[in-house]
Amino acid sequence: MTARQDTRDLSALLRGRRWDPLDLLRHIDASGSIAAAANALGMSYKAAWTAVEALNNASEQPLVARQSGGRQGGGTHLTDYGRRLVATHRQLEQERARVLARLGEITADFDAYYHLIRRFDMQTSARNQFLGTIKGVKPGAVNAEVILDIGGGDELVAIITLDSLEHLGLVPGVQAFALVKAPWVILTTEDSLKTSARNRLCGTVVRCQEGAVNGEVILELPGGKTVAAIVTNDSIHSLGLGVGVRACALIKASHVILAVPA
Repeated sequence: MTARQDTRDLSALLRGRRWDPLDLLRHIDASGSIAAAANALGMSYKAAWTAVEALNNASEQPLVARQSGGRQGGGTHLTDYGRRLVATHRQLEQERARVLARLGEITADFDAYYHLIRRFDMQTSARNQFLGTIKGVKPGAVNAEVILDIGGGDELVAIITLDSLEHLGLVPGVQAFALVKAPWVILTTEDSLKTSARNRLCGTVVRCQEGAVNGEVILELPGGKTVAAIVTNDSIHSLGLGVGVRACALIKASHVILAVPA
């Protein structure tokens, strides 16, 4: 995938926010700090990290990387791919502005129809959104097993109906998003644990924040993507979850929702 295509996918994924996700990347590049970038955009630190994780998950290559050292024990920086994406996006926005201005001059009521079209863009509450490429499809009598390569050597398997398979046009080589709600993710620190969950994504805990009853745990995979899980505080304590701890995310195939751009 090119940086130009990634720009379109990321803009579609995060459209409708009060802030521009590419502005967040620009501020990170300029300051080398998530906190400084969040402050410049009027976002909370947590919201900025959530946005960065969503951006990395929607890209075939990491856009933002953590680095050791620096203030508060570490910092962040854009990868070379991330910088190219920002530069490409700037060029696309300039061209887009010219095209929209021209369409507004030659098409009656263009603004009204343009805003209606924008409403059709996908928005979802699923915390985990992974962009990947269909690697394999195994049709059954009623359902089909779809294997999605999400990069970094990781895969997600989804079970969907044959009607959905046909409707979405899912065949090997097609790109799709896998959506997984954070409460559907089960965490374990036992590598040898046998479960009925079809999907197992292992990595390192990079954030762990407890709430009144439940907590949010962010697991970074070897390829740079992240998995968010909502688990009870008791589970966090009993599993000994904390930053730097290795853990695995277990996800049932029936809990993976597949989506494609319209």
